[in-house]
Amino acid sequence: MEISTLATYHCLAFVWYFFVAYSVTHIETEEPPSELFLYGGQWKYLTVLNLVLQAVFYGVSFLADVLRLIKKLRCAKCVISSRDLLFSVLAFPASTFVSISFWTLYTYNRELVYPKSLDGVIPLWLNHAMHTAVFPFALLEILALPHRYPAKKKGLILLGFVAFLYISWVLWIYSVTGEWVYPLFALFSPSGLAAFFAGSLAIIVSCYNFGEFLNRMIWGQSKLSS
Repeated sequence: MEISTLATYHCLAFVWYFFVAYSVTHIETEEPPSELFLYGGQWKYLTVLNLVLQAVFYGVSFLADVLRLIKKLRCAKCVISSRDLLFSVLAFPASTFVSISFWTLYTYNRELVYPKSLDGVIPLWLNHAMHTAVFPFALLEILALPHRYPAKKKGLILLGFVAFLYISWVLWIYSVTGEWVYPLFALFSPSGLAAFFAGSLAIIVSCYNFGEFLNRMIWGQSKLSS
């Protein structure tokens, strides 16, 4: 894909994610559902954090494209490295995990992850923007250009560290409020919850491996090494 076309695409994707994140964090309602307790605001939800992550990623990608267009190749090389690390370790696994886990749980019992009372607060288009469109965007990014993945050990350590931070945030909120971020968590015993978190970590690692596989399958090892 031409650099100018990439720059246009990344700019539009950045604007889209910025708009969606802004829309989510500025939802106004006179009587918010009880599920939306105030502590932590929207920043307790992985979905919202993922939207911010995607906006940051596409912003970095757009910057890399601009630097290449104006022939600032030394600066572009550094930004491209950051772009590829963001995409491989966080942006692709997070988007894939959010979309798959949300719709799986929603289909099983929506009250466990997205209570029906939220339908009066969050428009349908915004729900799909947060939980559906993120996965096609991630796939399109892989199709648009090759990304260099870090060494497997490094990538998984970084991914695991970020996952640990989010789980710690969820547990901290519960210790302060006595309420779980997601109603689903209230169904588990402590050991069951630990098993659930471990299973979720295994799924997001699988998402990481899936992205790496697709990247190599589409672009080939020689292209990724050049």
